[in-house]
Amino acid sequence: QVQLVESGGGLVQAGGSLRLSCAASGSIFSSSAMAWYRQAPGKQRELVAQINNGDSTNYAYSVKGRFTISRDNAKNTVYLQMNSLQPEDTAVYYCMLYHPPTGMDYWGKGTLVTVSS
Repeated sequence: QVQLVESGGGLVQAGGSLRLSCAASGSIFSSSAMAWYRQAPGKQRELVAQINNGDSTNYAYSVKGRFTISRDNAKNTVYLQMNSLQPEDTAVYYCMLYHPPTGMDYWGKGTLVTVSS
């Protein structure tokens, strides 16, 4: 079974940066699409960024130009570099893996990012 382990969350001041990591177990990482979602208190979970197995990317408008998603297939890891963080970025960030050949998706447990003003 695929397991996703996230790290890098924490407290940062507005204007600062954080880098989230998500390491995936198993052998399907390279054939999978990866994404980061986030959920703020009282709000629905939203897609932040995604990257497919061909390295094409998409971003939510609210983070475009500030966040960068990348992957390292040799390490089975996806990253989210977050720059110019704002208080409205405060949320639990979730890593997601989607495996097109099987149609399966997997989720991490989430990591909390808190941006103070």
